[in-house]
Amino acid sequence: MDVTTAFFYLFALVLLFAAFRVVTARNPVHAVLFLMLAFSQAAGIWLLLKAEFLAITLVLVYLGAVMVLFLFVVMMLDIHIDSLRQGFWRHFPLALVIGALITLEMAVVLFGGFRISEAPTVPETVTNAAGEVVQYSNTKALGTLLYSKYLYPVEIAAVLLLIAMITAIALTLRERKDSKKIDPALQVRVRASDRLEMVKIEPTQAPVPVEPQAAAPAEEGKQ
Repeated sequence: MDVTTAFFYLFALVLLFAAFRVVTARNPVHAVLFLMLAFSQAAGIWLLLKAEFLAITLVLVYLGAVMVLFLFVVMMLDIHIDSLRQGFWRHFPLALVIGALITLEMAVVLFGGFRISEAPTVPETVTNAAGEVVQYSNTKALGTLLYSKYLYPVEIAAVLLLIAMITAIALTLRERKDSKKIDPALQVRVRASDRLEMVKIEPTQAPVPVEPQAAAPAEEGKQ
């Protein structure tokens, strides 16, 4: 076993452990920290695969911005873990069926596109149609593959991010006393007369200017 293979197994084991702890941690702050650990290990695996653009994007964008923002939001939200776990086992069978269905769909789409006979090699230079040797663009090749061959996996990732966004909004705007929100049904039924009322004001008589009184003369002296 060479050094690259050893690092791959190390990153993979830590990644699986961190992903498992994300869904099993009781404290949401700990779950976010384990997710940050999982992202860092995934960045290490991408570096081993010579996908430097993906690795640095994951570290800078997700670890440096998005996950820190998630951590602050989770810490600011007043989430009562005990109340959220009350109906866990009641909805567990339905969640298990939905999770299995999503896993099956992702497996059908992803494994159909990732069947390769050998590890791909990333060339440093390529030859164009004119016979000139030009520098190979890893980012351009990545974009071409994402939006052509792997379009369905990209769409699945977008749907998962949309679900996560809707879930975060639902957690934030749940029924609370300190939550300030407006019923959309009331906004639809609003009328212009309810928002603006014209009042006719009768003109009043102009006030009469008052002349300033002269100051009383000072006493000349005391007798």
